[in-house]
Amino acid sequence: MKAGAKMEKPIPDWLDVSRETAEKLEFFASEVLRWTPAINLISKASMTEIWHRHILDSAQIFTLKPDIDGPWVDIGSGGGFPAVVLAILGVPNMILVESDQRKAAFLREMARQMGLEYQVLAQRIEGIPAFQAKTMSARALGALTGLLGHANTHLAHGGKAIFLKGRSAEAEMREARKVWRFQSRSVSSKTDQEATILVIENIEQL
Repeated sequence: MKAGAKMEKPIPDWLDVSRETAEKLEFFASEVLRWTPAINLISKASMTEIWHRHILDSAQIFTLKPDIDGPWVDIGSGGGFPAVVLAILGVPNMILVESDQRKAAFLREMARQMGLEYQVLAQRIEGIPAFQAKTMSARALGALTGLLGHANTHLAHGGKAIFLKGRSAEAEMREARKVWRFQSRSVSSKTDQEATILVIENIEQL
C-alpha cells in the first residue's frame, strides 16, 4: 500500500479499530478522492465530507453484521461503499458486484494495494447465477422492491439483507409489501438522522 494523504479523521466510539485499520480507511478515502474526478466514484458535492458521508456511513454496517459464516455479496458496489470499508474492517468472503468496468478496476486496485481478499464481478447482478450468500448489502442502489428481488434470488436460506436507505425507507417498505412478504428491523443511522438501515430476512414473493 502506498502512502496516502494523512487526513487523521476521528474514529467514533462505536467503531473500535486498530491504528493500522484506521490508516487503511484513511488511505482508501484519499484514493477515492484521487480517482473520483476521472471515474465519478462519489458525487463531487460529497467529496469534502467523504469521511462522514461515505466511510463512517459504510462502517456502521459492520456493527450489524450477522454472526454467520459464508459469502457476503455487495451489489452495485460503485466506489467501494460499503464493501471495501467492510473488507478493511475484517468482513471475509466478500463478493463485489459492479457492472461499470472502470469502477471494477478501481475496486481490484484497492484490493491489491491494501492486501484485501475480495472478489470483484464486473457484471450486472441480473446476469449472475444465483449465489447462496449468507448476507447481501446495497447502498444507494435502487428501490426496496427491486432490491428484495435480488435478495430473494441470491440469499441462502436463513440469509439476511442489509440495505442503507434514506428518508423514503418507510414508504419503500409499504410499497415492497405489495409484492414481498418479509421480516425487517429498522436501525437508525449513526451518521444521518434522516437515514435508516434495514435488516431484512425471510423474504418470500406474494
